[in-house]
Amino acid sequence: MYFTLRSYTIILASIGILFFSGFSSASAAVTMPQFSLPSVTDGKVVHSADFKGQVILVTFFATWCPPCRQEIPNLIALYNEYKSRGFTVIGLSVDEGGPSIVAKLVRQEKITYPVLMADRATARSFGGIAGIPTSFLVNRKGHVVKKYPGFVPHSLLVRDLEAVL
Repeated sequence: MYFTLRSYTIILASIGILFFSGFSSASAAVTMPQFSLPSVTDGKVVHSADFKGQVILVTFFATWCPPCRQEIPNLIALYNEYKSRGFTVIGLSVDEGGPSIVAKLVRQEKITYPVLMADRATARSFGGIAGIPTSFLVNRKGHVVKKYPGFVPHSLLVRDLEAVL
């Protein structure tokens, strides 16, 4: 294959555009996807719009996932400590066994934040969930400001939460 000087110029310009756009500090904010999902405890539909103006940690999890279960005490502590400042955690279960299995976990672990049954469309709308747990920090404007694949240390969540509150 043979390239002319013009071809090289176009290729180099394209690489430069890709390079600089990939590392741009000014990027468009990603708005949290809207959802309406049933609560595992009472079946009432909860809407994402119900949390407008709050800082939210949305976490996808499953009852059978050890790291997910390991995070629960940290999430309860965060929720209880920061809820008076306009923060909430929303647990989105991807369990296929239905809400009764998840409700049992909510009772056992004394989970105080809302826990809903996620569906495939909700997982897709968040960009797809490659593994669990996966969590998203959403600011008061409804923009996803951080994605956490896997278990998140409590200290990291506190630091990031303090930055957006």
